[in-house]
Amino acid sequence: MEERIINILLVEDDEVDVMNVKRAFKKYKITNPLFLAGNGIEALYMLQSQNGEPPLVPENRRLILLDLNMPKMNGLEFLQELRQNEELKRTPVIVLTTSDEDRDRIEAYNLNVAGYILKPVTFVNFAEVMVALNKYWALCEMP
Repeated sequence: MEERIINILLVEDDEVDVMNVKRAFKKYKITNPLFLAGNGIEALYMLQSQNGEPPLVPENRRLILLDLNMPKMNGLEFLQELRQNEELKRTPVIVLTTSDEDRDRIEAYNLNVAGYILKPVTFVNFAEVMVALNKYWALCEMP
């Protein structure tokens, strides 16, 4: 089952949401490696090779969980940069945000996100989303 592991990069600046993702992983025994970035700039850095070293997030079977409302480089700016990068543009991204704005949703889909999910308010609902995403991506064929 090793080849089915997904390297998940959570791009999120809210510590409570980060904690909820970690709690959901632990409670439901989601064993995929979880990498954390507090904004889009940090996430881009983690996805790319630096000084001949491999990226911090392994290149195989990557998935990005992306918040939109972040400092320095927000989620939509990050998506624009990601999609312009030849090496990163095919990386699947799920937006996980509190933004219910139609313009954000449309822009995200225009930038080829694999999904747009509104953050649930309760931990139980949040955990259910993490479990569903984990099951879905474990079944997907990814490079």
